Amino acid sequence: MKNRYIESFQKAQIGDKKVPQFKAGDTIRLGIKIQEGDKSRIQNFEGVCIAIRGNGVDRTFSVRKMGANNIGVEKTFPLYSESLDSIQVLRIGRVRRAKLYYLRARSGKAARIKELRKQDRTK
Repeated sequence: MKNRYIESFQKAQIGDKKVPQFKAGDTIRLGIKIQEGDKSRIQNFEGVCIAIRGNGVDRTFSVRKMGANNIGVEKTFPLYSESLDSIQVLRIGRVRRAKLYYLRARSGKAARIKELRKQDRTK
């Protein structure tokens, strides 16, 4: 049971922000607003969502990508952050777990995730 003031504050924080539905295993592209002095720009971060946790305003998700020289880069983002400009789902992955932390220990072909085919999406 939440306090009504906290509940109204959380609704104001979420506002009318449209967030696509995605889950662990999906490949997503994030547009992140970066402020440099008085200029701002949008930088893309593309990778596999490996975890989603929390609920409401506190919801966060972790994205993992392979950077330069095959170094794994993981970032955790609040779902309703002001710095997130856009979230785009590129591929829907077929996984059997909610948290894909085992991908940290894998590289190359072993780290691949099967894509959910169009005929499987309708089920």
